[in-house]
Amino acid sequence: MPSFQTVGAGEPPASDLLAAMIDELHATYGGRIDAPGSPTATPAEMGPPHGTFLVGFEGGEPVCGGGVKRLGDGLAEIKRMYVVPHARSRGLARALLAALEAAARDLGYERVRLDTGARQPHARALYEAEGYRSIPDYNGNPCAAFWAEKRLAGAGE
Repeated sequence: MPSFQTVGAGEPPASDLLAAMIDELHATYGGRIDAPGSPTATPAEMGPPHGTFLVGFEGGEPVCGGGVKRLGDGLAEIKRMYVVPHARSRGLARALLAALEAAARDLGYERVRLDTGARQPHARALYEAEGYRSIPDYNGNPCAAFWAEKRLAGAGE
């Protein structure tokens, strides 16, 4: 499994992973991911003091990344989860999700939300398997078809 490190979302290799993820989403959904009014996930939002961005490394190579963004008191959003294509189907997304949940808990959040699109059924399956429960649209994401929330174990107790 990867070792995770906090890396500024605007700095390599985090920025490289984000660029690759955006390119893949453009191919999957077209330009709608950057449409005016779409939810944001800027480097500042995924940085201190209310957020973070984690990069997973295997053998010194960045293989996955994702961020945590503040939504409100006790509530954060997991954003921009990405695993490089050659490292998929090995459990890295599950490990990344767990690391992001732990980071959110460490930042003081009690609940996390996320969304995913209809063309990413593997992501929805992962989130549901990890205890995320469907909620109404909370962010107006035009590409999303599934919005979910999870209470973090041990948070706020």
